[in-house]
Amino acid sequence: MNLYIRLFYMLIASFFKKKVGRALEETSLNFHVLPNDLDLNGHMNNGRYLTIMDIGRMDFVLRIRLAAYVIQNKYIPVLSSASMRYRLPLLPFQKYALKTRIVCWDDKWVFMEHRFVISGGKKAGAVAAIGLVKGSFYSKKTRAPIPTGDIMAAIGLTEHSPAIPAYIAKWQESEDVLRAETAQK
Repeated sequence: MNLYIRLFYMLIASFFKKKVGRALEETSLNFHVLPNDLDLNGHMNNGRYLTIMDIGRMDFVLRIRLAAYVIQNKYIPVLSSASMRYRLPLLPFQKYALKTRIVCWDDKWVFMEHRFVISGGKKAGAVAAIGLVKGSFYSKKTRAPIPTGDIMAAIGLTEHSPAIPAYIAKWQESEDVLRAETAQK
């Protein structure tokens, strides 16, 4: 239930927040670690990070003014993969910010980064965790992925993708190996 409340709050708040002018801008959402976010070790559950990232991406899509285009065309967002790196625990009632941005893209995929940044206290500004996702949009009508260029054009982005950083290139190499492994079974 807590996640629906957070989602509803984000949807309402998005109408009052500054819109994102460029696709490469970063958005930020503020949260507290709530009791139902905790695991048995007394810190935020590793699965909760991925759920909070979903809310961050929805906020990003709304603030970049892409949501209406996606809904109008009956596109659905899809993720191909996600990777997490946990660095510091988020403790009960601790404040943190989720920073979301597009890092780069290719013809099929958009690569996004989510940083969980501690707010306040001795570790203020420290990155507690970082998540990477590879996603796209899928057309229900054509039953096919939407080319990234079409999505970028819909938000008025005419520039080319920044160079793919080494950490994303290496992540994609490991994804290729894992994809081949799962295809054999």
